[in-house]
Amino acid sequence: MSKERNNKSKGKTSFGGSKKNFKKSFVKGDASFKKNDAQQNKKPSNPNEIRLNKYVANSGMCSRREADVHIATGLVSVNGKVVTEMGYKVKMGDEVKYDGARIYPEKKAYVLLNKPKGFATTTSEGKGRTVMDLVANATASRIKPIGRLGRNSKGLLLFTNDDIIVDKFTNSKNGVPRLFHIELNKNLKLEDLKKIQAGFKIEDKLIAVEEISYIDGASKKEIGLKIKNTGNTIIRSIFDYLKYDIESLDCVAIGHLTKKDIPRGSWKHLTEQELNTLKML
Repeated sequence: MSKERNNKSKGKTSFGGSKKNFKKSFVKGDASFKKNDAQQNKKPSNPNEIRLNKYVANSGMCSRREADVHIATGLVSVNGKVVTEMGYKVKMGDEVKYDGARIYPEKKAYVLLNKPKGFATTTSEGKGRTVMDLVANATASRIKPIGRLGRNSKGLLLFTNDDIIVDKFTNSKNGVPRLFHIELNKNLKLEDLKKIQAGFKIEDKLIAVEEISYIDGASKKEIGLKIKNTGNTIIRSIFDYLKYDIESLDCVAIGHLTKKDIPRGSWKHLTEQELNTLKML
């Protein structure tokens, strides 16, 4: 186990009680998406190139907007030549300097947090306790959470500064599924479960989940729900529409990533194997 892993902040408690398994047999919702011509004809980006403003921002010295100003005023050079062109792309191995000093893009970081209740999913200051407080000592890289969990929601939340991984989650067609353990204020009717399985519209917007099931050995108040959407607002909208209150919302898995060995309130760095599997999803 890495030194960073051993220095993680300690969570309040681990998720107690007997382990409950989600049913293996799920009925998939209608989550089909249609490719549009623009996506099909989009020129693939070169993984060995990066926009200069992003490179400067990734060095940790400023925001991307501030980087644009530094570039425009001639403070940034590439391979000995001042570059003021917006949209200029830096190649792997290029020497980039700011005001004469060489800068380097920050190291990519991937941090998995088991969020407890009472913390807002935001990077803004002045919002009380936030998830950024929980991962403050995880890395020197400027990571941000992918998606949201409400202040009173709990479970897994992934942080990174890797735009490729962020895109995997935010792309509605190929998004990474998240599995939630949900407890309602009353039993979920079978007809409502089937309605969620089939997909339905709320204010003319199709609501579709990947999978949903009652949980073996538990009351009908407890369900497992898998969805690719990165926020939990859509989940609350589903049950609000069907006249149920959510008493507990816990993200128990993100793709193949689980809460195993991560106490509530603690975090870990993804292993190389976990990261490679995530990239292949």
